[in-house]
Amino acid sequence: MSFLDEFTHLYAVGAGGIGISAVAKFSLANGKRVSGCDLVVSDQTNAVLALGGEITIGQSPTELPTGVDLVVYSEAVPITDVVLISAKKRSIKTLGHFEFFGELANNYFVICVTGTHGKSTTTAMLAECLIALGMDPTVFVGSVVPGWKLGNLRIGKVQNEGKGILLIEGDEYKRKMLSLRPAITLITNIEADHLEIYGDLSGVVAGFQQLAEQTTSVVFVNKDDVHSAQLSGNRLVEYSASDLGELKLLVPGIFNRANAAGARAVVNWLSADSDRTNIDIALQNYRGIWRRFEVVGEFKGATVISDYAHHPTAIKATLKAVREFYPDRRIVLLFEPHQHRRTMDFFEEFSKSFDLADELVLSEIYGVTGRTTATETVSSKQLLEATNHPHGHYALNLEVAEALLRQIILPKDVLLVMGAGDVDQVARRLV
Repeated sequence: MSFLDEFTHLYAVGAGGIGISAVAKFSLANGKRVSGCDLVVSDQTNAVLALGGEITIGQSPTELPTGVDLVVYSEAVPITDVVLISAKKRSIKTLGHFEFFGELANNYFVICVTGTHGKSTTTAMLAECLIALGMDPTVFVGSVVPGWKLGNLRIGKVQNEGKGILLIEGDEYKRKMLSLRPAITLITNIEADHLEIYGDLSGVVAGFQQLAEQTTSVVFVNKDDVHSAQLSGNRLVEYSASDLGELKLLVPGIFNRANAAGARAVVNWLSADSDRTNIDIALQNYRGIWRRFEVVGEFKGATVISDYAHHPTAIKATLKAVREFYPDRRIVLLFEPHQHRRTMDFFEEFSKSFDLADELVLSEIYGVTGRTTATETVSSKQLLEATNHPHGHYALNLEVAEALLRQIILPKDVLLVMGAGDVDQVARRLV
């Protein structure tokens, strides 16, 4: 029996999350009733509603609707959540959204794309390559892909001769990717992050090593990444940004060339006898995804780019890509640090990340609900002081940051709005 035959009414806790909303959309597309809740209205809650879901906004209900037989929740939701308590009392099956993927995976040939940075972009690139070869994958990605009707989800078909392809972006937070036992894993890179979960860099490497050992066929690793080189096993296959040769991409940066090379390596392994032309055309035509070097529009004649980068290495790499792509233009950076713990763990690294920005605005840190403790008191004001940036500005909140940008921005500037919190809203309002 298929996993999809095991439930009829799914309840989504945190239905507006990029991962949970994809689960809700997938369930609706497969004829399930979907209800759920979230604290705020968002593009994703609206998308689920438009497809026929029933979403409550605001306070979580104290009791689940009648008929719910599966609860799926974001791993960011605390175990004390009233919905989860209600489900437990009623003996209703509850799954984290990656546990949902783990159950669903039994009906598919699974490819997992993971790593500290670049996994959303690489997942989207790989999806486009698979589509170009007619492989018709089902894809869950942690972003929104332009041209996909469901945005963060693409639904393919199970092939007549066997299992269809299920391509999943594997999130390393709380070791969620370990819910999967993929046939193929692609690891873009490994860096110290989520240290509240892993403890230190060696713990992060160990987490990815475990995923490599759970992979049944082959693991692709970026040989230019020093920490990925620490992985061991007889299933490892290396790739490099240099493998692309003279192939031109529309998205800038050496990191995107590495992402594309990883995607092409997987497709080459899957379809050794296929014509490579369609693969290269798919990569050459790839224009990016939501909040990954996304050109949002213009403000006062300046180009506005929104980017999700929130780790020091990713910030530096993205600024370098902007400098290379727009060599003669002034770069204005608005950065909203994500989580107090991450800011504390990488304080020195963050302080050295902004040198390529001509103007720097640091907004106050985005505190994730349930993930900030009373001892985590660091401020963006302290971080700004540590940067010694000659043109640095502190903003108490995003409203202040936006007001500063309206004064600072000049025609022909490049404004880079960066961070994993709410900072993207500033980019949208400006354009």
